[in-house]
Amino acid sequence: MKTKKRNFLKNKKIKEIKSQLGVYDYIIPKKSQVEYIKVEDMPDIYLIDGKPLLMEAEGHIIPTLKAMNEIETIEKKVVVDMGAINFVIKGADIMSPGIVDADSDIVEDEIVVIVDETHNKPLAIGMSLITGPEMVENSKGKAIKNLHFVGDAIWNLEI
Repeated sequence: MKTKKRNFLKNKKIKEIKSQLGVYDYIIPKKSQVEYIKVEDMPDIYLIDGKPLLMEAEGHIIPTLKAMNEIETIEKKVVVDMGAINFVIKGADIMSPGIVDADSDIVEDEIVVIVDETHNKPLAIGMSLITGPEMVENSKGKAIKNLHFVGDAIWNLEI
């Protein structure tokens, strides 16, 4: 891992990031240190008190799976069946037939968290291509673009 750039963010930039996070703005607690890291061949990473809890993907700042594992309530959740897990954790996009349930308020082009149906553990974070109800109803086609998954470079990142 070769770091190209690393610096602490000022309060103004932290407020901008919190507003982009929306329902997940509490990932950055008050008075925490937020550090920006640009790493070769990886998305930009934001360390919150030394932990890689945010990343930049598709022009959005999104929580990492490490952040999702630390929080109690997951918003914008999509549940996949056990047969889809092997594909999801290898980086495949999520197809509608593998989706068991999805929050009804999910809209197109929104960040969603993919969880397994048995343990409700986060497996991936992606960008919705269709609405939540469409994900469940459709019997074919892509529903979510996979942006970050268990076992990828960000998941294995050591700082």
